[in-house]
Amino acid sequence: MTTHTEPEEHQALRKAVAAFARSHHHLGNKELWQAAAKLGYIGVNLPETHGGGGGGITELSLVLEELGAAGNPLLMMIVSPAICGTVIARFGTEEQKREWLPALADGSRLMAFGITEPDAGSNSHRITTTARKDGADWLLTGRKVFVSGVDIADATLIVGRTEDARTGRLKPCLFIVPRDAEGFSRRPIDMELSAEEKQFELVLDDVRLPAEALVGDEDAGLLQLFAGLNPERIMTAAFAIGMGRHALTRAIEYARERTVWDTPIGAHQAIAHPLAQAHIDLELARLMMQKAAHLYDAGDDVGAGEAANMAKYAAGEACVKAVDQAVHTLGGNGLTREFGLARLITAARVARIAPVSREMILNYVSHQTLGLPKSY
Repeated sequence: MTTHTEPEEHQALRKAVAAFARSHHHLGNKELWQAAAKLGYIGVNLPETHGGGGGGITELSLVLEELGAAGNPLLMMIVSPAICGTVIARFGTEEQKREWLPALADGSRLMAFGITEPDAGSNSHRITTTARKDGADWLLTGRKVFVSGVDIADATLIVGRTEDARTGRLKPCLFIVPRDAEGFSRRPIDMELSAEEKQFELVLDDVRLPAEALVGDEDAGLLQLFAGLNPERIMTAAFAIGMGRHALTRAIEYARERTVWDTPIGAHQAIAHPLAQAHIDLELARLMMQKAAHLYDAGDDVGAGEAANMAKYAAGEACVKAVDQAVHTLGGNGLTREFGLARLITAARVARIAPVSREMILNYVSHQTLGLPKSY
């Protein structure tokens, strides 16, 4: 893929991560995470003062894309350093930063993120997980679904709601819930998706948390929440672009070699043109992802919100098309375990569905960008 529009340090980082991913492709996710963290890749976006690389989502998304392009995407990069690390770095207390950021950066600790609820879906205003004061403590009650990696995470950043003392209305807030907290239970969701990271349903039954479990200001909940959601969308785009590139690379290699009759199948435009289109779509999605990352890193949360949603939409569509075309290029071989593409058919759909559906992104663009009225 073309990289010369990037500054030299980003090109060098991309090259280094690609080489690392190729030489470590035999490792499981846990070992790969540790090895990547040791080289500073996992915490590249976290502040240097707390053990990170001092970069931004631009660098972190680049790392995830290259890992994915080599066939080794690490889903928890979207969650632990990008969402949780960003929120704590921006809004956490000094104590929270000291406790969590160096450990998230060096790979010794992992954090999950719980926002989705059974009855709320993408509507964060309908979140029913509530936190109420009990003396100096908080009591957290509710349910979450489709929470990735809770079994391997040391804590989960939970989105709940508290009552505004002045208005009585509920407002979002974020809590760090340790994995062994009393009343905090998890149940694996039986997924047909083939992924190392498992999905969980969480139940919080009057989980007692100290005052310092609350991240940031009680009154800045929505701002803090969206500070985590923009990086989530940018990183999901990186995940999708990496996966699409990986599938496309396999298909291109096959189309160059596979000969039926007298020429390689890649010589036929019916094979070549859809692969070229898939490459173009991935490149366009990547440009939007880079734009979103740059806006976010420059502190433009509003501009980044629009671009991050667009990048996630474009990358999800490009990924699904690239994987579909790659499998189709290989024919029956595309469905064999040997070539490893068939499992990507389901995985690619995730980029269209999570963390927000393409329809909700179209709603966002309709309302926020085009100024059209809401239907809900």
